[in-house]
Amino acid sequence: MKVFISWSGERSRKVAELLDDWLQCVIQAAEPWMSSKDIDRGALWFTEISDQLAGTGIGIICLTQENKVKPWILFESGALAKGISSNRVCTLLIDLKPTDVENPLAQFNHTKPNRTGLWELVRTINVALKDESLKESILEKVFETYWPQFEKEFKTIIKETPEVELEETRSENDILVELLSSVRGMDRRMRTVENSERHQSNIRESDSNRDRPRAADTERMIIDMLKNNMSPELIQEIMDDRRIPSGFVKKTIERYLKNK
Repeated sequence: MKVFISWSGERSRKVAELLDDWLQCVIQAAEPWMSSKDIDRGALWFTEISDQLAGTGIGIICLTQENKVKPWILFESGALAKGISSNRVCTLLIDLKPTDVENPLAQFNHTKPNRTGLWELVRTINVALKDESLKESILEKVFETYWPQFEKEFKTIIKETPEVELEETRSENDILVELLSSVRGMDRRMRTVENSERHQSNIRESDSNRDRPRAADTERMIIDMLKNNMSPELIQEIMDDRRIPSGFVKKTIERYLKNK
């Protein structure tokens, strides 16, 4: 069963990578997935993420003070909420208290990064595995074996990643509008990708052409966002968060607006 781990920002990424490795030690039948580690070089990153979201059984959102209102976190959490029962989408509160989290993320189950919180998260994943699940007595022994490793590495990450100055908090309505636009854009993009994949399923592309489909895929996603009335500033922020060159994003936006 696939466990989709969502992240945004340096502290969130490092905790997500820790969780990715740690979960595979505790529950071998689980298949954690996160974009910074599991997207091959040259792959269509947006297509790959969309595919992984579609096949996910449980979602874990690595939430921090820095990213709790970031566009990409809202985008992925909205996509997870559409495809999974809400009781199988969890927020891992890395440096937050439950009262720090506002809607729409407040609707999910909150997990604190302590022994009790991680144990409940592991139990949730194990139950979702059904026939592949471990007996709880065995799971508990495995958890107790690996918990000290997680605790130690988590504390190191918190110590080594600096606090980031927070931006002005946006209204709940702004967040909901942005989330709705993002999810609608993803739905439209997934349909486009599915049609394209069926059309090109028998076409074999050379390595020298890898950058062109990736650029085209990203360009189409930017245009989808613009058509959904997402502001250029917000689009730039989303693309910056996924390490898309800002010059490419700016030119795509300018070209679209000029020809609109």
